Amino acid sequence: MASGKSTTIYVGDKDLNRNRSGGDDSPEIKILCFDLTHYNRTTQFLLCCAGVFALYLVYGYMQELIFTLDGFRPYGWFLTLIQFAYYIGFGYIERSLEKTTVPRCIPMRTYALLAFLTLGTMGLSNSSVGYLNYPTQVIFKCCKLIPVLIGSVLIQGKKHGPMDFFAAFAMCVGLILFTLADSQVQPDFDPFGVFLISMALLCDAAIGNVQEKAMREYRAPNNEVVIFSYGIGFVYLAVIMLVSGHLYKGIVFCAQHPVETYGYAFLFSLTGYLGIQIVLTLVRTCGAPMAATVTTARKAVTIALSFVFFSKPFTIQYLWSGLIVVFGIYLNVYSKRSKLTFADLGKMVSTIYQGTISRLPIARHGTKKLLLEV
Repeated sequence: MASGKSTTIYVGDKDLNRNRSGGDDSPEIKILCFDLTHYNRTTQFLLCCAGVFALYLVYGYMQELIFTLDGFRPYGWFLTLIQFAYYIGFGYIERSLEKTTVPRCIPMRTYALLAFLTLGTMGLSNSSVGYLNYPTQVIFKCCKLIPVLIGSVLIQGKKHGPMDFFAAFAMCVGLILFTLADSQVQPDFDPFGVFLISMALLCDAAIGNVQEKAMREYRAPNNEVVIFSYGIGFVYLAVIMLVSGHLYKGIVFCAQHPVETYGYAFLFSLTGYLGIQIVLTLVRTCGAPMAATVTTARKAVTIALSFVFFSKPFTIQYLWSGLIVVFGIYLNVYSKRSKLTFADLGKMVSTIYQGTISRLPIARHGTKKLLLEV
């Protein structure tokens, strides 16, 4: 992430060292070659929202479309290998466009861990699409707060307020009900898909906390993290697939369907890569809670469009269980603005209890006060 006075995001960190010695104090907001600095906050927000929706809706559509190819279900990990290769290429292109170069900031041992977690997150998530109804997979990804909450406590020692735990509980309830609905209406429901996406979320929680800690400590630019994380992850996965024999099978299968695999995967990877940059810009300009709200709305639209573009059974239980998840996400966003602690919650409960007791009719018996029997 950019450091110093500049808040520029140029598909990464083009202006990492810019403004360190003074100069223009006004923050720059750039996405690719588009300079949003001179627009007002509302226009910046609307442009970022349009970018997030456009890119991630294409991302979700292409991901589901790839798995509609007959026989592609076993090749989720090969899709991840292709995606990693594209991300590495995008990272190098981005780095070559920069006028300033920064030496590697984060130690290789940290990148080795990040690469392993990145591989688990994306590989398991891609593979789960072959076993799960796509809306169910998206709902699971909406509930990333649950493992992130646990990971932030275990890895970074963070403390969370009651609203965060209430949010996680609401998400758990909604997630369980959504999955039960899916198992009832989907004739080919496979619990293995639930296992895959759950493991992906655990890896995602770990990578988020490890990455946050590393980038805060070493101030590494985004494109460095992309190149090394995905580069090492690519080597991991290529070796594993080569030894297991799945690499050759994936190459042979994709050679028979180059457009539906490599072509669709290019659009899938490009929109995902660019979408990340716009989300980061949204975080910088409007804050993390607003960014979370926008991305949640995007996921809701993704689920709706999935039912429109890809024929699948629907039940009303999808709707209200999804709303429970959305309520949990709202509580999570609200908790960022309201720093309610367990001590504050205890005081509120005590105040309400004392106020209730003081309003109840009482009868005196000797020196004791007893509540009147009703």
